[in-house]
This record gives sequence, C-alpha cells and structure tokens, in this order.
Amino acid sequence: MIFNSLIFLKFIAVFSVLYFVLKGRPRLWLMFFASYFFYGWWDWRFLSLIVISTIVDFLVAQKMHATDDSQQRKRLLWVSMLVNLGFLAFFKYFNFFAASFEDMANSMGLHPGDMTLHIILPMGISFYTFQTMSYTIDVYRKDLEPEKDWLKFATFVSFFPQLVAGPIVRASDFLPQFQKSHDFDWNRLITGTGRVIWGFFKKVAIADSIAVIVDQVWANPEMHSSSYVLIGLILYSFQIYLDFSGYSDIAIGLARIFGFDFPENFRTPYFSKGFSEFWKRWHISLSSWLRDYLYIPLGGNRGGQFGTYRNLMITMLLGGLWHGASWNFVVWGFLHGLYLILERFVGQPIGRFMKGKLHVPKWAWSGLSILAVYTLTNIAWVFFRSGDFHTAMVIFQRIVSFENFNFSSVPNKFLIIKGFFLIGILLFIEITNFKVHYNSLALRKPVIGALGYSILILLIALFGTFGASAFIYFQF
Repeated sequence: MIFNSLIFLKFIAVFSVLYFVLKGRPRLWLMFFASYFFYGWWDWRFLSLIVISTIVDFLVAQKMHATDDSQQRKRLLWVSMLVNLGFLAFFKYFNFFAASFEDMANSMGLHPGDMTLHIILPMGISFYTFQTMSYTIDVYRKDLEPEKDWLKFATFVSFFPQLVAGPIVRASDFLPQFQKSHDFDWNRLITGTGRVIWGFFKKVAIADSIAVIVDQVWANPEMHSSSYVLIGLILYSFQIYLDFSGYSDIAIGLARIFGFDFPENFRTPYFSKGFSEFWKRWHISLSSWLRDYLYIPLGGNRGGQFGTYRNLMITMLLGGLWHGASWNFVVWGFLHGLYLILERFVGQPIGRFMKGKLHVPKWAWSGLSILAVYTLTNIAWVFFRSGDFHTAMVIFQRIVSFENFNFSSVPNKFLIIKGFFLIGILLFIEITNFKVHYNSLALRKPVIGALGYSILILLIALFGTFGASAFIYFQF
C-alpha cells in the first residue's frame, strides 16, 4: 500500500477514527494490526520476515540485559546481526554477488552457469532492518533499557507511516513515546495535516510530473540533445529529493497527528556549502545511523588523517551499497566518500585563499560553494539513476558534447516549464520558511494556515500526476 493511492486514503480514514476512539492496549493492538495490514497489502508473505526479526531482536535484547557476561552479550548481538543482515544479504544482495562472481569466473575462462535466483526484494527491508539493529546495538552498549512489552516493541518495528521508506526512527526516540496518552490534539492535527499536504505537493505535483522527462532521458539518452539530457539530470536531482523527502513529510505528518514525533529527515540539502553539511541535511536518519553505528565504531576521526579518510570511504561505500545491489551504487558511494575526503584535504585551504587572497565576499563564496556541491552531487546522481555504467557514460557524453545545446531543440517544453515553475514555488517556500516558520504561522493565524493549505491542494489538483506511482525509495 502506498500513500498516494485511493486504498490508503480509505485505510487512513478508518484508522484515524478507530485510533482516537480506542485507548490503552486496544489502541496499541490497532496500531500493530493496521501496520501489518498496511505492509501485507503489498505481499503478505514477507510479513514473516518482520515477525522473525521482531521476535529475535526482542528476545536477544532481554537476554543481553539479563547477563553481565561480555562474551555472552557479544554472541547474542551476533545472533541479531546474523538474522537481520542475513535476510538483507539474501534478498537484496545474493543475485548481485552471484552475478559478479559469474562475470569474474567468465573473464578467467571458467563458466559456472547462471547462479542467480528469482528473488523478490521485500519492500522496505533496508529500513526496518537498520531500525531493529540499532535497538539491539543500543541495548548491547547499555545505552538503552530493553522494552519488556512485546506488543510495544512489535509496533515500534512495524508502525506503518515510516515502515517502508523511513525515516529510520531509533528505539530510544520512539519507545518512550508510548508512555504518553496521545489524546486528540487540534494543534497536532493542523500541523500534521499541513506536513502531509506539503509531502503530497512534493510527490504528486512535482516529483511525478517531472518523472516523465527524467524517464525519457534515461530510456534513450543517445537520442536526445545535450540540453535536454542536462535538463533531465537537473530535474532528476529534484525528483529524487522531492519524492523521498515528500514521503518523509507524509510519514512525519501522520505520526504527528497520532501523537508521535519522528526526526527530521531532510533540511534543504541543496543549499549545503559542503559535503559534510550535505550529509547533515540529506537522509539524516540514515547518515546519522551510519555515523553512530559504522563510522565511529570504525574509529571515526581518531585514527589520524589516513584513518579518517579510510573510515569515511568505507562508510560511504557501504552507504552506497545499502541503497542498492549494483556497482553503480558503489560508485555513487565512492564519489561521495571522495568528496568528503577532498573537502577535508583541500576545502579549508581553498576557502582561506579565496576569501583572504582574492577577497571574495562571503555571500559570493557561499553561492559558489553551494553551486559546486550541487554540481558534484549531480555527477554522482548520474550513477545512482543509471542502470549500468554504459548508460551513465552516455549521459555524460551527451552533456559535454554540447550538441544542439539550445532550448529550441528540447521537446516537452510545457512539461519542463511547468516543472521548473513548481520547483520555483518549492524553493521559495523552503527559503522563506527559515524566517516565517509556516507551521507556527498556521497555528497563530488559522485563516492564513487554511488559505496556504488550500493553495497547496489546488496546486496538487491542477498540476498533480495521479497514477499512484511508487516512491523511489521503496526499492531500497
């Protein structure tokens, strides 16, 4: 079940009524069964993976808490890791490694035959796997008391707003919120609904509209002019941002209506002046997860310059592989690892030179930095979006060829103008939100809030693409 579908609107309407009618454990049971129904609507068979992961991690955490034997605790942690990562490795990466082994064997004159299997990737497996792993790791580190109520823990693992595409909510943030009463709150309804509408505007009105152009460009890049391919790349950078952040907005908004607070997952990432800043603004729940559970345990920046660079690269390579079982994702992760290393190695000296020797004004340097980060991010996006290296190389070749580099050679002009017009509205709202704080304004001035929400709904109705298309990050 996806948010931008008719069945979800019916589901959420029924759930909302029952949620605020019920109290205590009946409400908790409702959340649990509704979340399983939400996920099982796609394919009920894969509910077994969530059930097994939930039972294993619940029991492992209880047993870890009950013993002070460090070796026993470590063995229990490995049980959790093997179960969760085992599911992830089999369903997401078996065919990738099998195909890679076949290619290597064929290049050596060996012919092992087809080793791949017909495996369906369970929706959202990367998200709920990381979410449950953070729980057992925190209990192992004694940073968190294990949850004694299985129903609360199972609901934490499966709660439907963020189950399939995040944000990755940690148990230390989520489980304590079960202690609250979660009574109906008008302020939460207003701000939560506004966030949901904003998310639908991003997804339905903008991301799905510009997806038509992006899909055309990547389907046959060699058939299009240089300008059209470049426009397609720029639009893709916004498509993936708006598609994913739109999902996060809807998830955060729904949770807020029901009394839960989820962490922010995006903070205007394309305004970043550096890549360290970019990863504090993009997919924040994943980047902070990788920092706390991978980068810092590897040594972080405590191993000197070389150790820091190594740890950054390992973290970003695995972050790339987390997104998908393809060497293109590995290259994407490598590029971001390289960007982070180069930023630490040459970023500050260049900044001092530009502002000190050349006397570049601060505002101009900030603008150049934002443009540089956005450009390099787009280079990496080419590998992220392309299904193979050949397609990525064709995209680059078409752009740098400057063949028919003019707007007259571009098809679908109306769609392009419409896309950039809506992106302009988005950027205006995001920039002015730093000063206006629209959620707070909607609470202080209900009439203005209602007007703003009405305008967004009108824009969705006028410019939206209503095909119930899946969110991009469902595939991860």
